[in-house]
Amino acid sequence: MDTTRLAPQTGAGFVLRAGQSLTVVDPTGGQVSDFYCVLADDHDEWLSSGRTIDYANSTLVTTGTVLYSNRSTEMAVVVDDTCGRHDFLLTPCSQQTFDLLYPEFEGAYHPSCFENLATSMGPLGVDPDRIGTTLNIFMNVWAERDGELHIDPPTSVAGDRFVLEARADLVVGLTACSAEKSNGGVCKPIDYRIDG
Repeated sequence: MDTTRLAPQTGAGFVLRAGQSLTVVDPTGGQVSDFYCVLADDHDEWLSSGRTIDYANSTLVTTGTVLYSNRSTEMAVVVDDTCGRHDFLLTPCSQQTFDLLYPEFEGAYHPSCFENLATSMGPLGVDPDRIGTTLNIFMNVWAERDGELHIDPPTSVAGDRFVLEARADLVVGLTACSAEKSNGGVCKPIDYRIDG
């Protein structure tokens, strides 16, 4: 299948069948992509950062990491990762994110990953209230010893890829992240491809 390019601050929704792989590529470097999924046949079963982190005993998501659902079902496994730095702690940016955390945008419309996920997964039957914590591919989040979080520019360079293989039939939402702070100040495109 051909590669699809997501323009900056946009998203896409699609079905990923068990055994198929999803390759997410940062074509220019320094750009985050939010990934979220639910089971195709039961949208009440959704991607769980908590269970994934708990079962791996690690916040690091990379090659070999299994992504679990809220019911402990294996949803996907990471089969290739050339960046090695991703985030599974923070929720997708929303209009409220910009209102509360970005004073320069307060009260003004701003594209967001939550809106793009809701808009792209909605036609596939996924209610916005089912969209929880995303796997933020290429996002560079780290913590101080006191727990304070920092969001630094992504470490990904042009051509870095992150590849997931589905373990179940999934409805997937994917974005080219809309938050300037998460992307080194400039929002850029994301490429993706489905194989298998």
